[in-house]
Amino acid sequence: MRTNLLKLFVFTIVLFGLSGSVFSAEVPPNKEEFVVVLDAGHGGKDPGNMGNGFKEKDIALSIILKIGKSLEKYDGVKVVYTRKTDVFVELFERGRIANEANADLFVSVHCNSHNSQASGTETFVLGLNRNETNFEVAKKENSVIYLEENYEVTYEGYDPNSPESFIGLTIMQEEYLDQSILLADKVQKEFTNDLKRKNRGVKQMGLIVLHQTYMPSVLVETGFLTNNQEGPYLNSRKGQEDMARAITAAIVEYSHTINLNLLESIAKSHPVGQLKSTDKPSSKIYEDVIFRVQIAAGSKKIDPKPYNFKGLKNIDRTKEGKLFKYYYGETSDYLKIQHLHQEAIKNGYATSYIVAFKDEQKITVNDALKSKLK
Repeated sequence: MRTNLLKLFVFTIVLFGLSGSVFSAEVPPNKEEFVVVLDAGHGGKDPGNMGNGFKEKDIALSIILKIGKSLEKYDGVKVVYTRKTDVFVELFERGRIANEANADLFVSVHCNSHNSQASGTETFVLGLNRNETNFEVAKKENSVIYLEENYEVTYEGYDPNSPESFIGLTIMQEEYLDQSILLADKVQKEFTNDLKRKNRGVKQMGLIVLHQTYMPSVLVETGFLTNNQEGPYLNSRKGQEDMARAITAAIVEYSHTINLNLLESIAKSHPVGQLKSTDKPSSKIYEDVIFRVQIAAGSKKIDPKPYNFKGLKNIDRTKEGKLFKYYYGETSDYLKIQHLHQEAIKNGYATSYIVAFKDEQKITVNDALKSKLK
């Protein structure tokens, strides 16, 4: 008997096959809001980890509410919460909330634990578990399904203790990986540079809560409650305010790259962090890097003429796997590609985003921005 998860993947493949003329980047309706879904890990009957006697569910909720309060001050930003009180929300339901909100971003906040004095922050994106440590973290976070009613039906055939169960988890999120990594890196940099926390890096892991969302998504581990210094810090008002400020700054900076329609309103609102409207160099050219704006993807081969792309010229079509991808513009100037991205959005491609290539190979935008400037 097929599992529910497998049925979902098969349905998705069939759906793409039947609707080849539909571009994935055009499916969501045009919108002016930048929608952020904030997810406080655990809750209700699921306390999360209880390192040093602290409750992960309470700390995560406090941080999330502080992030939301800050983001709600910005014009053009809509905040949606998976929970605002101490209630239990199923992993599947958290993803449904984000998908129905047509969110641009999903951010889940947690606290870590270990049987040692391990410390530091780390941010996860969806991916296969590359090592045993990541797999153990995934098992811990995913085991919450056993607290859900009818979990045998909802996650039929899925076993958090089996590495094989993670293999299919990346299929639906593959298109958003670069953007997820971009945000995760910004979160870690805020923790390291602003808060001077130990940086455990950006990692890929098979997390169900990330798999359920169809948008750039990250899970932030703000530190270890089991650590004798970090635990009390995270349980304190200062620690929670620090974490919220850093994550908010990362989200704001990310939105500058992904949705430039927000740039003016955010600048007027005195954004968190170091970005200022007065800091505008005329160009920012990266050596051996090509930036493009991905505006659409689909299984149908379309002539890249302006009349097929709402009047946009200089459309390039490439085939990656079974999908044709359509790019607008090509430049090594990061500031120029931001302007082209804004043009794409104004022409109706609200879900378009910037991609980068080096030596004809796709790389993350974050890696591209680490390249040498001309």
